Amino acid sequence: MKTTRSSLILILSIIISATESTRADKINTVLELDESNFDSTIAAYDYVFVDFYAPWCTHCKHLAPELDVAAPILAELKKPIVIAKVNADKYTRLARKHEVDGYPTLKIYMHGVPTEYYGPRKAELLVRFLRKFVAPDVVVLNSDSAIREFVEEAGTHFPIFIGFGLNETLISNLAIKYKKKAWFSVASDFSDDVMVQYDFDKIPTVVSIHPSYNDHSIFYGPFEEEFLEEFIKQNFLPLAVPINYDTLKVLKDDQRKIVLTILEDESEEKSQKLIKTLKAAASANRNLVFGYVGVKQWAEFAETFGAKGTKLPKMIVWDGGEEYLSVIGSESIEEEDQGSQISQFLAGYREGKTERNRISGPSLLGYLHSLIGIRTVYIIVFLVAMLILIRHISKEEPLTVGTGDQVEHATSSEAESSEYRPGDKQD
Repeated sequence: MKTTRSSLILILSIIISATESTRADKINTVLELDESNFDSTIAAYDYVFVDFYAPWCTHCKHLAPELDVAAPILAELKKPIVIAKVNADKYTRLARKHEVDGYPTLKIYMHGVPTEYYGPRKAELLVRFLRKFVAPDVVVLNSDSAIREFVEEAGTHFPIFIGFGLNETLISNLAIKYKKKAWFSVASDFSDDVMVQYDFDKIPTVVSIHPSYNDHSIFYGPFEEEFLEEFIKQNFLPLAVPINYDTLKVLKDDQRKIVLTILEDESEEKSQKLIKTLKAAASANRNLVFGYVGVKQWAEFAETFGAKGTKLPKMIVWDGGEEYLSVIGSESIEEEDQGSQISQFLAGYREGKTERNRISGPSLLGYLHSLIGIRTVYIIVFLVAMLILIRHISKEEPLTVGTGDQVEHATSSEAESSEYRPGDKQD
């Protein structure tokens, strides 16, 4: 009897070990999902990153090897992230159910709840970005080296908030609320060198850091939740915000008006000098967002506000809608004494010395919607194709098509010649 029981225990142990081994092997590679196993996989794992792709999509082909590299690294995290992919071109019903509107569409399912992913696609950066979703709500740091390592590991895609000498409980609720938008930590032990490095002279204090923009802000209180939350919300963006598709996504949730400076070229030395002055103005006027855009960087957006044929740089005030305000007497900014000119512009705005203008392009939401109008493109392309086909048939002409290889080559060449950005999708 004892022998039989021992044998059963041994068999069960082998089965459990084999099952765990198989599970480990699975999450170390990119899983192939379809209608038969999608829901069960999402239910089985707490965190699943899903790539909805099409085999012919060039951007998808670029992404695939990066996911292969990232999968085993993410599987080794304390809270593993499983990487999976769905051939959305084949499993169209599944794609429609999950609101896939282009390829690739990337989503992370956290405890079954999807969030669309707009972050980087190179393996190393993708791993850093996704680690944010499984990190502790608040990281406790107890030395200078721990602070340094935390900031380095956090990367540059999220703002970082460090509470120096702050009780963890004071920030924990906000850390949970805004977990998807920023890193949160408290430092319980640190040297005077750290205080000098982050430019604060008393504790408790909260420091916000934007590594990619090389700027930070200091908050000395009061530490009631409403005031701390206001500071956090104001610092999701850097003091002076470069306007692009990614920052527009953040700005749509910000209720403040945007003081927008339009430049010829953001990268020019004189533009960088002005941006530095804008940061100083932003620090003293936290009830406004200070943004800038170069005509060279995004002409379509800049010309919406009358940049063409106007002396630049110019400043306007925009609320994200279909109108903007120009300040009478402050139509453009000269190179000398720009700080005083910005102060004059802000004073004129607050005193109501403004002129209302209508933008010549879409509103803020219009720009964001322009990114997702792919279904409309599908319909138009389909209708045009049908019209061409009908015309050919009515003329009784033979319909000529290229071979599969020719079509693939043409699509590939055309796509690879276009600029590739992290958020790009391809029909």
